Amino acid sequence: MLQTNGSNMTLEAGMTDGDERTDRVGEDFQQLTKYDRETVRSHSPVWEEQKPAYKRYPEAEVLELPRPDTEGGRPLWETVNKRRTFRDFNGQTIDIKALGQLLWACQGITGRVYDFELRSAPSAGALYPIETYAVLNHVTGVESCLCHYRVQEHALEVLRRGDLREALTQAGMMQPVLHDAAVGIIWTAIIGRSRWKYHQRAWRYVYMDAGHIAQNLALAAEGLGLGCCLVGAFFDNEVNSLAGVDGVDESVVYM
Repeated sequence: MLQTNGSNMTLEAGMTDGDERTDRVGEDFQQLTKYDRETVRSHSPVWEEQKPAYKRYPEAEVLELPRPDTEGGRPLWETVNKRRTFRDFNGQTIDIKALGQLLWACQGITGRVYDFELRSAPSAGALYPIETYAVLNHVTGVESCLCHYRVQEHALEVLRRGDLREALTQAGMMQPVLHDAAVGIIWTAIIGRSRWKYHQRAWRYVYMDAGHIAQNLALAAEGLGLGCCLVGAFFDNEVNSLAGVDGVDESVVYM
């Protein structure tokens, strides 16, 4: 079984490390992250472990994005009704305004309450552990590159230039959508942003947060008349390497 100790998870009888995996990891995760009336009382925040709310690459070139539209557009119920997974991408381009609108829908700042900046998608405790990276393949006027979405400034930080379609496709288990789409999105989680408050329960919230963000993207794409395909099958370490994250403190959760 699995046993938790603070923020660490240790292996015990019935489970091995290395390349071997049991078929009960999912069940163990579900059981070990449950709340009950007794254990929840001991889940006090560890304030000294609180992480910064924003990630930045100070040395990166910054691409400004157009201000997002916050009014008008396709009616909500029509958009929900029309939303479908789309896989028939053909290398067509999108413009920088559409890209900015999509990224803002994912995680853009939509309001402020006291010192808190609120975003377009909900997050447990308003801790926002998810980071957004974009592989730009066919964006009008922009060379192919890997970028990080700088939430506060609604801008992109260029981390790596060049055509990354093949690398992303390989990391995504050879799914053609990753090669042919105008933009590939990688969502990672900085688990420490949530763990200081929610301990092992934080992992549940991280995946919920990623789901909220992904649905916003899917609806925003539909609202703009664009296709969107959400991807959960990928080689984690390869995607982490592509995004330049360590896979421990920050790791891919969705694409």
